[in-house]
Amino acid sequence: MEHSKRKRGRKTKKAVAETMDFQMAASGAPSPSALDEPQEIPDSASPKPRRGRGRPKKATRRQNLAPADSPASSPIRRGSQVVAINGEHGESGLAVVSLDPPPRWDQVVRVVPSMDAVVKVFCVHTEPNFSLPWQRKRQYSSSSSGFIIGGRRVLTNAHSVEHYTQVKLKKRGSDTKYVATVLAIGTECDIAMLTVDNDEFWEGVSPVEFGSLPALQDAVTVVGYPIGGDTISVTSGVVSRMEILSYVHGSTELLGLQIDAAINSGNSGGPAFNDKGKCVGIAFQSLKHEDVENIGYVIPTPVIMHFINDYEKSGEYTGFPMLGIEWQKMENPDLRKAMEMKPDQKGVRVRRIEPTGPEFEFLKSSDIILSFDGVDIANDGTVPFRHGERIAFSYLVSQKYTGENALVKVLRDSKVYEFNIKLATHKRLIPAHIKGKPPSYYIIAGFVFTAISVPYLRSEYGKDYEYDAPVKLLDKLLHTMAHSHDEQLVVISQVLVADVNIGYEDIVNTQVMAFNGKPVKNLRTLANMVENCSEEFLKFDLEYQQIVVLQTKTAKAATPDILATHCIPSAVSEDLTS
Repeated sequence: MEHSKRKRGRKTKKAVAETMDFQMAASGAPSPSALDEPQEIPDSASPKPRRGRGRPKKATRRQNLAPADSPASSPIRRGSQVVAINGEHGESGLAVVSLDPPPRWDQVVRVVPSMDAVVKVFCVHTEPNFSLPWQRKRQYSSSSSGFIIGGRRVLTNAHSVEHYTQVKLKKRGSDTKYVATVLAIGTECDIAMLTVDNDEFWEGVSPVEFGSLPALQDAVTVVGYPIGGDTISVTSGVVSRMEILSYVHGSTELLGLQIDAAINSGNSGGPAFNDKGKCVGIAFQSLKHEDVENIGYVIPTPVIMHFINDYEKSGEYTGFPMLGIEWQKMENPDLRKAMEMKPDQKGVRVRRIEPTGPEFEFLKSSDIILSFDGVDIANDGTVPFRHGERIAFSYLVSQKYTGENALVKVLRDSKVYEFNIKLATHKRLIPAHIKGKPPSYYIIAGFVFTAISVPYLRSEYGKDYEYDAPVKLLDKLLHTMAHSHDEQLVVISQVLVADVNIGYEDIVNTQVMAFNGKPVKNLRTLANMVENCSEEFLKFDLEYQQIVVLQTKTAKAATPDILATHCIPSAVSEDLTS
């Protein structure tokens, strides 16, 4: 038998940006990454080397790294340092040099005055169970970082408190955990705002001050509570890149900073300070790949201030507006001539428009967007940012607030038009978040109907759902637009096997197109049609021309027994009964 040889090395992984929070099991067992860290062996535990003949042994690596004037590089006895010399000082050739006593802790000067405003966030999460939507998963704990701002508020990451049951905060140097209240969660920008009712928590702490947007190569210091210890950790680096990047948790694109300071699990929500001690961002994710090192990402101050101002204006988080279009670059000269663009005109071509967005009333396909709020757009879709820098024009849109107007200049049929468009957040056919709500479901004759969302796909197919999910669902996720605000993609998630549904056991995550000849708009519409059906049969038209037919009386009569067998409290979720 021929045996294949096993190659050394690890399997190549793709580069993935991941949010950084330290999750622990409910039992409190240490994480594998913490167990794999090398443990430092104290010098006292190592055996004493024997003195023998021949050449002396080479210094160890640890001794080579120690500076020449470091006390650790030579023995210390009772506040004195013994050093080797070439002069005549006794038979051993050693001299004694007195050392100053070590400084007291209360005499150490703090490098960053705002470091005391950094807190550790403890959260207990209880996530929904999308495979069994009538119950929740087992709770688990996580720890991350946060920092105090003005107005008795604390900022951290949204993914640090997602599906929270309880949130506690602990200040630096304190042994008390204070119960916190979540004021707002911004899923798109991955920022959450907390507060604490206990007045003792706010004593002796100065809030963090925000600085301006840093430039490339500016020094940054990331402060937080990553894994590997319980005390505060400080890492430093520089700003290496600034661009519109993908926010993993929010499934959106906003302005972000790339830094080369180490950002590890638990750093999420911690502030990034500049050399003046002012906050210039929030650590929130890093790039995980075997070919890269120390690539971390920080939410910059413009995004943070947009979140804070949005909450102060409306009392809640309303989100970042979007220009609901898909656009195409106009760099090709032949394409520009075909669209009747003049040599001095630049812009991008509108491909498709969201039917649910306010832009649908003004813009048309093949319009050329020349400028947004008076800022000219280049043929590659960028606008001037700072000296020597350009950025995607979506940055201009993200600076606006929901409900504000924007002046959009377009070229249509060789004529220039200006439209004053009211910006809003847009409805996605497959939403990126369910915003803390339990998933909706409806059960009839063992068929479990639910609505598709990104958390559902991630629960069913794992982190790599973009590769492992069915192509049909991925096509809907990436390219299909909702035609109404209440439109949903309804599927049969699974079939609870019973005598009434024999032959349908293999139906999994299959879209429902129509019921008894009527199109299915959303899950509530489907549940109402089934419950009020007076026809002899229940006929469900599925994708790929597959059908499911059940006798109405038999299906409704079998449902209570199936629910009792699987310990399901109700055949319909609470949000569909209200």
